[in-house]
Amino acid sequence: MPQPRGDAGAGATGAAVWLEPARNPAAKLPYRWVLEAVDGHLVGIDTSLPNTLVAEALGRLQPLSGYADVRPEVRYDANSRIDLLLGGHPDDPRPCYVEVKNVHWRRGDLAAFPDSVTARGAKHLAALARQAAAGARAVMCYVVQRADCAGVTLAADLDPAYAAAAVTARQAGVEFMAFHCALTTTRVELAGPLPIVEP
Repeated sequence: MPQPRGDAGAGATGAAVWLEPARNPAAKLPYRWVLEAVDGHLVGIDTSLPNTLVAEALGRLQPLSGYADVRPEVRYDANSRIDLLLGGHPDDPRPCYVEVKNVHWRRGDLAAFPDSVTARGAKHLAALARQAAAGARAVMCYVVQRADCAGVTLAADLDPAYAAAAVTARQAGVEFMAFHCALTTTRVELAGPLPIVEP
């Protein structure tokens, strides 16, 4: 299996890291790893954060603004949950299914997803494609938890099946978008859009 190359952005030897107390009292460890410093830049490690970041920023994200109804973790398709189900848009009556993926790996000047083979990710793309083909709006949203990338690309050499699923999803009408984050040691927030670069 191909191995990640370039700046993985997670687990660099000797890097400074930031921890915070675990929120869940049943967690296996007392602290959570949330940030790391890589080449002078902060990288967000918390994979649970992007859903919250997108939900909080919906009002100012032009491609996703205008929805009155926002529901997280809604069951749909075959045994899947969508990260955000949006509705109540004054100009678009279609439900909008939004799948959010965390990105922290950098290759050159581009953020890259995935950083390992993800059959689950390909499954999510197929589910989005079915919603789009049925007439809904479907969005694949990549949240890059770092500010040092010029765009986002798919690591097709690392996971060809995911890259192929992305092509099929796009052909079915799934929209692809990406956003980078502004990070400090006390706050992470969505900062603006990033272009998606074909692999």
